[in-house]
Amino acid sequence: MSNPTHTNRLINETSPYLRQHAHNPVDWYPWGEEALATARAEDKPILLSVGYSACHWCHVMERESFEDEETAQVMNNYFVNIKVDREERPDIDAIYMQAVQALTQHGGWPMTVFLTPQGEPFYGGTYFPPEPRYGMPSFQQLLEAMHDVWINRRDDAVTSARELASQLSQAAEIPPSNISLTTQLLDRAAASIKQRFDARNGGWGSAPKFPAPQTIDFLLRSYLRHNDQTALQQVETTLLKMAYGGMYDQLGGGFHRYSVDERWLVPHYEKMLYDNAQLARVYLHAYQLTGNAEYRRIVEETLDYVKREMTAPEGGYYAAQDADSEGIEGKFFVWSLAEVRQALGEDAALFAQIYDVTAQGNWEHTNILHLPRPLEDIARVTGKPVEWLREVVERGKRALFAIREQRIRPGLDDKVLANWNGLMLGAMAEAGRVLGRSDYLESARRNAEFVLTTMHRDNRLLHTYKDGQAKIQGFLSDYALYADGLIALYRATFETRWLIAAQSMAEHLLDHF
Repeated sequence: MSNPTHTNRLINETSPYLRQHAHNPVDWYPWGEEALATARAEDKPILLSVGYSACHWCHVMERESFEDEETAQVMNNYFVNIKVDREERPDIDAIYMQAVQALTQHGGWPMTVFLTPQGEPFYGGTYFPPEPRYGMPSFQQLLEAMHDVWINRRDDAVTSARELASQLSQAAEIPPSNISLTTQLLDRAAASIKQRFDARNGGWGSAPKFPAPQTIDFLLRSYLRHNDQTALQQVETTLLKMAYGGMYDQLGGGFHRYSVDERWLVPHYEKMLYDNAQLARVYLHAYQLTGNAEYRRIVEETLDYVKREMTAPEGGYYAAQDADSEGIEGKFFVWSLAEVRQALGEDAALFAQIYDVTAQGNWEHTNILHLPRPLEDIARVTGKPVEWLREVVERGKRALFAIREQRIRPGLDDKVLANWNGLMLGAMAEAGRVLGRSDYLESARRNAEFVLTTMHRDNRLLHTYKDGQAKIQGFLSDYALYADGLIALYRATFETRWLIAAQSMAEHLLDHF
């Protein structure tokens, strides 16, 4: 834990991620004119660190480097240090991520960027370890090297920064195109996607695997246009593999962020609101097309999770649930065979067989619950009826969930983001309409009322809300996604106030973006 005897400027911020660093010995500034003016006045380069609250490696770098007194002293002596929550300031994150990718050919979080006092990047990367490893220098070595560059080779750094800024500016200029968006172009895109399908495990490409809800929905539309059975088969394989894998929380519902392996077994354990909103919607669409009750189950378990754990009393939807609890990645979600036996008694052996729970474990000597084979296969092996097996599964899930609720929970990023709330508003509204779930419609209504009264001021949408404060002018994605959510709510209720609000946001978007 950070030493509470240290308190820096981040203590005055509302972002949970920034406040996590408020007691670091690092003299952090939030992004703003004070930090930039200090860098210019003191003629110091800026060390910009960008992350988000549910990021596992962000927590690791904080523990290893930002909480270390010696490292903090070097940072404070040589740099003006700025910490940014990428979810709160996606504009800043996007600008400097482009720079890091141009410099290193990769990107990610935590993002570490060295800037001139004018804010121009001259070097960057992602995570840096406290000691040299993974082919990387230690973070302290990097700090010393960047200080040396600034003192002894400043002209080179400034020239490099200006050249990079010019390159990025040119790359951002999109030339006009005379290419029309035709069905033929969409069909070529679908054909290209289908060529990359992993027939064994579902999904497209190789590890790490992200759920790619936009790809799934795109292929569902290809199926609708052309009765494209290959597209539907790829979608169904992917949806079931994800739903039965460790990337899906088999006890509490909801999806983790992505799978580190190609089998959807080992997740990055954070749960993001935007992932669950989009995935709930594509499972809903698959249910509408196929009638497969498994897809409906996933939709309802996911949205029930959001209602239970990711919804503020006022109606806003929280941003994310952390990957770590008690400083350990995934600890909240995994099980030992002994724990399962103690909890389930005579059902334990069969439950363990169904969910691949073993003494040696399937991840770091623990077990990620997943379904490697359908219940029908277990029924053939055991001679037990499928319905009887389902009863064992449901009893076991209820018992383990109740025990898990007593564990120390992962951290919760309880800020409310307009764009991500728009995604979840749309999912709740559409699912409420299609599935006849009045509780989902009520959740959607309460969210819309909250955002329109609390995060909508002077006909402008604000990006973030936390602790009674709505702030930061909305970005294009805030207006576009929240308007889309309002349209879904109108379609579900035919209450014209939602359509009027959506139209107002669309007009503002066209006027200002």
